[in-house]
Amino acid sequence: MESIIRIENLIFEYMADGEGEQPVRAIDDISLDIERGSFTAIIGRNGSGKSTLAKNLNGLLLPSGGVIYVKNWDTRDDDHIWDVRQTAGMVFQNPDNQLVSSIVEDDVAFGPENLGVDPAEIRRRVDKALESVNMGKFRKKSPHLLSGGQKQRIAIAGVVAMKPECIIFDEPTAMLDPKGRQEIMSIIRELHEEGITVVLITHFMDEAVQADRVIIMDRGHILLDGTPENVFSEEEIIREASLDLPLAVELAQRLRKRGVKIPREIITVEGLVDYVCQYK
Repeated sequence: MESIIRIENLIFEYMADGEGEQPVRAIDDISLDIERGSFTAIIGRNGSGKSTLAKNLNGLLLPSGGVIYVKNWDTRDDDHIWDVRQTAGMVFQNPDNQLVSSIVEDDVAFGPENLGVDPAEIRRRVDKALESVNMGKFRKKSPHLLSGGQKQRIAIAGVVAMKPECIIFDEPTAMLDPKGRQEIMSIIRELHEEGITVVLITHFMDEAVQADRVIIMDRGHILLDGTPENVFSEEEIIREASLDLPLAVELAQRLRKRGVKIPREIITVEGLVDYVCQYK
């Protein structure tokens, strides 16, 4: 399949506090492709480099070494940085950092307006984006009156209105309660089903298992990369990286020790429940 993002030997370094300190290498020689229309989850403990990688994907940070191509545009090319960011939109952990207007629909329109989109087209995009996140009835509300989950939906709508081909979600549910997390993940799945390429940075394993591909990062390196079934079968490597297993994988492991023959490909709670209910 065609790649929408190509990462070739990416290195990212930053200076630590204090004079005379050596640069800290947050990402250390990573190469990978993100296929168009795919759903990739990137997980890792704090300091693994996953959020730094996310910010490199749409040019918020620029490589110290190597190169990133977004739809064949080099993220270091100033002449095409807005092409990069329109192609690969980004949703952050804290929605308040992305909300800029006092009215919801004005906030969603902000991105297309800055791209010079025709006003009539902006109206259509705002309506469609708000509908896609089920927030149409809140269009005249002030964002600061909304819940955390509702604010995150507005932030997502603002990115959707720019019509990106890829959306990078940098821990979008980290500040939400369980209900809010479920709502945002439902929206992410729907956007992917519509054909948008999704890159999800998360530390929630139950979110990662919903992706087509899982990448585990550790200390700036790629530790594991593959389908959720293959990655989460590497239980020892995951534990050595100070990460938890998905709940269903943990429960299945305990059931196997009691003699229940749970297939390795079962990695979701729903799949485990269905299998156990039919088990004889």
